[in-house]
Amino acid sequence: MKFLYIKAEVIHRRSWTTRGAVELETLKWVDWFNHRRLLEPIGHIPTVEAEAIYYQQLTESAQVA
Repeated sequence: MKFLYIKAEVIHRRSWTTRGAVELETLKWVDWFNHRRLLEPIGHIPTVEAEAIYYQQLTESAQVA
């Protein structure tokens, strides 16, 4: 993940009172980016779900072979 996305979408959108507040919002954004953001090229599912499907298919292929 590129830090530029976080800077543009989280950090530069408002002023921050503490470093901890920036860290918390960054963690929330990363969670959204990885677990809730839907991607059209992979069937409108989150990247974490796509990875789980991929690794499940690998496991199933290995069991068949």
